[in-house]
Amino acid sequence: MDAATSAQLVVGQGIVGNAEQGGRRQVTIIAREVFDQLREELGPGVDPVMRRANLLISGVELAETRGRILHVGRVRIRVNGETRPCERMDEAYPGLTDALRPGWRGGVYGEVLDDGPIAIGDPVRWDAD
Repeated sequence: MDAATSAQLVVGQGIVGNAEQGGRRQVTIIAREVFDQLREELGPGVDPVMRRANLLISGVELAETRGRILHVGRVRIRVNGETRPCERMDEAYPGLTDALRPGWRGGVYGEVLDDGPIAIGDPVRWDAD
């Protein structure tokens, strides 16, 4: 995984240049607040890059959000489900797999609904229900 300050999203595909394109799992998203908690629980060596997600966001709760629409800047992403952690997380940091399992802490996956750029600092919010 290579860190980036911006990305281009494409409807029906996901992030330009990402290895996986199309399907219901076009983008994976994790929350900074979860990783702040994980550092307190497991130690300072826990880093969001270990989760290998596409987007790290802040300020919104991801748990139990299947079917909701997330706005990242001017791009909308429909959450299709929970990204469940696998045992490879323990290769990155012992205990990380179990720590990510409860409460959708492993993040979510979804599909891109709008073409457009996103960048660090873009506002993140849920569509009004």
